Amino acid sequence: MNPIARESLLNITRRHFFRDCRLGVGKVALASLLGEELLTRATAATPQATTGTHPLAPRVGHYAAKAKRVVYLHMAGSPSQLDLFDYKPKLIELNGQPCPDELLKNERFAFIKGHPKMLGTPHTFTRHGACGTEISSMLPHIASVADDLAVVRSMYTDQFNHAPAQLLLHTGSPRPGRPGMGAWATYGLGTENSDLPGFSVLVSGKTPDGGASLWGSGFLPSVYQGVQLRSQGDPVLYVSNPRGMDAAGRRRSLDALADLNRRQLAAIGDPETLTRIEQFELAYRMQTSVPELMRIDDEPAWVHELYGTEPGKISFNNNCLLARRLLERGVRFVNLYHWGWDSHGTSKDNDLIDGLPNICGQTDRGSAALVKDLKQRGLLDDTLVVWSGEFGRTPMNEERNGSKLLGRDHHPHAFSLWLAGGGIRPGITYGATDELGYRAVENRVGVHDLQATILHLLGFDHKRLTFKFQGREYRLTDIAGELVPGLLA
Repeated sequence: MNPIARESLLNITRRHFFRDCRLGVGKVALASLLGEELLTRATAATPQATTGTHPLAPRVGHYAAKAKRVVYLHMAGSPSQLDLFDYKPKLIELNGQPCPDELLKNERFAFIKGHPKMLGTPHTFTRHGACGTEISSMLPHIASVADDLAVVRSMYTDQFNHAPAQLLLHTGSPRPGRPGMGAWATYGLGTENSDLPGFSVLVSGKTPDGGASLWGSGFLPSVYQGVQLRSQGDPVLYVSNPRGMDAAGRRRSLDALADLNRRQLAAIGDPETLTRIEQFELAYRMQTSVPELMRIDDEPAWVHELYGTEPGKISFNNNCLLARRLLERGVRFVNLYHWGWDSHGTSKDNDLIDGLPNICGQTDRGSAALVKDLKQRGLLDDTLVVWSGEFGRTPMNEERNGSKLLGRDHHPHAFSLWLAGGGIRPGITYGATDELGYRAVENRVGVHDLQATILHLLGFDHKRLTFKFQGREYRLTDIAGELVPGLLA
């Protein structure tokens, strides 16, 4: 008997026996107690693989999905909805006047002190498309796809600082440690390309405040965590062979390591061992697949013109094109983060006159190009595109430290986002804020409601896609969230 097997037999306890019989004696006992119907309901949360037992094998959800894949464009720092998507004539009328006292009572702001003045947008709005959606002059390219968008003006959150708000949006909790939305998606659905990460991440600008926790796997097996790709230098850190190691040598070492890991898996049964095997194998396959993926200079000239790409540079536009290449290759979930939307008005870099047009110019063209490109390739119908920040901006001028520039503080009570494709009703505006844009008042949509709707489009009941950790069943939407039917086609 080999030493590993002998040691595992000597250490078997009653707990090990019942754990390893969970599909035999344990399940029979549960069936006799609950009955077949309740047993089916109790185990329905577990995603079912369509082929094999590979942790990233393609799976089916609870019902037919409208979206096969998701790309989430996160504008980190939070765009000003009042200057981009939520036109408020009354706010313009009150521009420069003291803020009404009732808006300040019992409120906390990140930076506003004293009694601020109201701030109407300095930018113009125009109706676009057959739908007539009002969009700011700052986003001419996004405005050109207005008929494909569902603009939600009634979002709200309960966080007003960047990291907690970003974590809540992407993981369902304002504290680190929960799986990212893309990790939940790959846990539930697997991936359709075994040579690329099922959950991929691209960052332009600085890393968002929530850091890598935004795309981590939390308590899920780490095979489901997001893999950050880089559009400059090595596409993935440490995926290249070290100096002196050729492909054949790497293959031999991985085979030997996999044999040891499989023995460990058979003896102990820890799912993280299976994750380890898969991660080594995926890294080996990525040595070929990722460099080919990243060669955007292979795209025809009209594609570069559409996106405004600059091969070899780090840019949001380049990342949008890379996102399309990932999606058409079967990657399940792609996150794009672009920092620079924190429009406090403390300098010209982040005010509404110079800073906002600049950051819009960095992202507007690529965002719209991605929608257009997916549509002309026949991919938009089953690809969900989401564009948002983590919260909104105040209807008052921040004027931090007496600044004379125009800027807005963090604001949790109202913000805007848009969705396209993947089962979303196109050409609509959903929800509304009050006449000053201070609070969402009509068809309010919370962060967990958005998550529930995204999971629904992927084929899941958000209350049934769960993972047991530390004695309780966890889900992306925690203990909240309701589907938003008004957004569905």
